[in-house]
Amino acid sequence: MRVWPGSPWPLGATWDGEGVNFAIFSQHATAVELCLFAAAEDAEAAHTIPLAERMDHVWHAYLPDARPGQLYGYRVHGPYNPQLGQRFNANKLLIDPYARALTGSVQWSDALFGYIVGDPRADLSFDERDSAPGVPRAVVIDQTFPWGDDKPPRVPWHRTVIYECHVRGMTMLHPDVPEHLRGTYLGLASDAIVDHLRALQVTAIQLMPVHHMVAERRLVDLGLTNYWGYNSIGFFAPDARFASGDRGRQVGEFKSMVKRFHRAGIEVILDVVYNHTAEGGHLGPTLAFRGIDNEAYYRLDARQPRYYIDFTGTGNSLNVLHPRSLQLIMDSLRYWVLEMHVDGFRFDLASALARELYQVNRLGRFFDIIKQDPIISQAKLIAEPWDLGEGGYQVGNFPVGWAEWNGKYRDTVRRYWRGDNSQIADFAYRLSGSSDLYGDDERSPHSSINYVTCHDGFTLRDLVSYDRKHNEANGENNRDGTNANWSSNWGVEGSTADSSILDLRERMMRNFMATLAFSQGVPMISHGDELGRTQQGNNNAYCHDSELTWMHWDLDARGRRFLHFVQRVFAMRAANPVLRRRTFFQGHPIAETGIKDLAWLHPDGRELSQDDWYDARLRAIGMLIHGQATDERDERGRLATGETVLFLLNSGGRSKRFNLPLIAEAGRWTEVVNTAPSSGRALREVITIAAHAAILLRFERQG
Repeated sequence: MRVWPGSPWPLGATWDGEGVNFAIFSQHATAVELCLFAAAEDAEAAHTIPLAERMDHVWHAYLPDARPGQLYGYRVHGPYNPQLGQRFNANKLLIDPYARALTGSVQWSDALFGYIVGDPRADLSFDERDSAPGVPRAVVIDQTFPWGDDKPPRVPWHRTVIYECHVRGMTMLHPDVPEHLRGTYLGLASDAIVDHLRALQVTAIQLMPVHHMVAERRLVDLGLTNYWGYNSIGFFAPDARFASGDRGRQVGEFKSMVKRFHRAGIEVILDVVYNHTAEGGHLGPTLAFRGIDNEAYYRLDARQPRYYIDFTGTGNSLNVLHPRSLQLIMDSLRYWVLEMHVDGFRFDLASALARELYQVNRLGRFFDIIKQDPIISQAKLIAEPWDLGEGGYQVGNFPVGWAEWNGKYRDTVRRYWRGDNSQIADFAYRLSGSSDLYGDDERSPHSSINYVTCHDGFTLRDLVSYDRKHNEANGENNRDGTNANWSSNWGVEGSTADSSILDLRERMMRNFMATLAFSQGVPMISHGDELGRTQQGNNNAYCHDSELTWMHWDLDARGRRFLHFVQRVFAMRAANPVLRRRTFFQGHPIAETGIKDLAWLHPDGRELSQDDWYDARLRAIGMLIHGQATDERDERGRLATGETVLFLLNSGGRSKRFNLPLIAEAGRWTEVVNTAPSSGRALREVITIAAHAAILLRFERQG
């Protein structure tokens, strides 16, 4: 095979229509070999090519005879001295960090480790076995794709409704998804799924990790897997688990999925894991980064470089202080926007990326670089604003331009509806957009991603069915998963045939969904909650790829009724601009009417006093939003017209009479949503709200 010098840029394997350029960074290597394979199952390389060219720590070559579909990996030579942070071992075949596609999963054996597993010296020993039989091959990709007139929907933040889902779990049991496409990118983009999302008013689908990942050996040995996928090894490669074929088909199928969602007006947001890799701590395998340049890619303990600094709970943290590691992240983000046409990113454990040395720095270099990047800065950027290190909980502290998963919203809403004491003041902040967190630095209500449940924790049905977690099936003696669930089983733990308990649980689920739909900020629905999905009380089902975690679409009458309710409340949100403001309420009278844009009401009809906010026993509250409290304008600058609404909530165990407010214009209040059975009586001056219930009233003007 002919070998030409090639170029140090771009990194990775790049097909230019005539040949393939290979380029890989390693600052401390002494030699690099490119290994070409004829088939994925071949243990021996068909060609091994020493990379003789090196520039700016990038080793490179151009192969005019290579073509798309070529399988490859690397062997990197250098010193093996873990005590100095050096872990080179050329016996290990390594994955290209810039690979655009990988052939499949890791096949675990002791040969994947750079040291001799079981040796009393642990990682200070040196393993000479060849790891090639167990390592996925990188695939050269032809990026050509018929995008046609595809363009990003660019849905404004204040109109955004996010749906978090798992590619496989969403479609595995759907009867209207072709069987051969279930669990794939193409299955997710099928008409049945798109229609379901549109009926929920979803504008953005947020995919749990689709970067190629590795299932941990411990899980595989237990017959489990890393279903969630928060264990990335390929930051440019769509996970082959979700493809209908091999040898790079996942790239084209992912693009087809994005194109279909865009045609439906739905954005695609990726949950990305740049805080760590699948290689784990100092006793982890050598799959890619560790063997290419351990000192550059990972945060090492400066006093003992044998060990890793771990802010993530996975054993390692990616070294965003090194320019090449930071470049890897930025190149990856840019690739997914420009080549794969995604619309945004949710950053897992984002606080880990903000750490300069040990402290979280909200103006760290990572955020500065993203802010000035003309491509990435225009995407939707969402932070999970915490990590597992000291001081890592940073809700409300991310820079302008970032939205955040609002964990305080989740916890407060759960505690309010459970009936906990002293929740009213905090609950009002969450309903109105969390101005206490985002209102003091030119941020907006849409900085808050509101959610009651997500992939991590109880499903909505389990939130109202279990007092405690039931994670025994995870193989960790129920020690894993949080204990802070703020849940209630409302009478009995788990499943029951008691209709009174089932009715109350369904009402609580309606309460949560109505609260989510009628809160200011960006709502996020966790996949399957609208169908009453259960994980049987498992609040950490990351390791189960089975019917336990898949969505079940065969609904009974109760399930169909609840789905219709969820569709209806989110349709109301979409139709009324006062329920999705771009800016925070001011709490003072509107000039034209003298009526406040937002007023908080006591059940006796008056506005809440200072003492009321501190009344630990107060459970009922009214949120009155005037129809002129809109800040949405059309292309001509005209304000949208809204409807005056009154959202009444009662988390107490007894029904509550609520005096309706007087409006300085002719009209009447009409009940449009009631999470409890409605009395159907005409509304005059007083309404009774049932225990554990919420009501939305609309003011209808007369004449």
